[in-house]
Amino acid sequence: MDTPSTLKKSDFEALSEFRYQLRRFVKFSEEAAQNAGLTPLHYLVLLHIKGFPGQDWASIGQIAERLQIQHHGAVALVSRCEKAGLVTRSPGREDRRQVRVHLTALGEKHLHHLADLHRKELRSLGHVFRVAQISAFNDGDA
Repeated sequence: MDTPSTLKKSDFEALSEFRYQLRRFVKFSEEAAQNAGLTPLHYLVLLHIKGFPGQDWASIGQIAERLQIQHHGAVALVSRCEKAGLVTRSPGREDRRQVRVHLTALGEKHLHHLADLHRKELRSLGHVFRVAQISAFNDGDA
């Protein structure tokens, strides 16, 4: 770990700029979700369901991990999304105690709209952010 004496002014400037741009992106995301009639957390639930690697659903536990919240908080959040018609739940195939959360057509519609807005915003911040393993975001391909 660097000691304070090895940090230069430019290091602090780079960290400050990164945090500033990160906060700008989060604020953009929150406002975009609200303008679409969703809460920012609803958008994130939809995103993490669709974006979970290797499957077209996510478990409550996976959603909780992705959002860094407690399991019971994820249950309540999924319940609100279900009530809004954004997701459905079904028991797991192998373990019926597991709950699989799937997007509805309405959830897909909201997610695609918001993800498109987010992709455009990330591209505009390409000088600040590089999204690992997502070449479509980094390369500027449509």
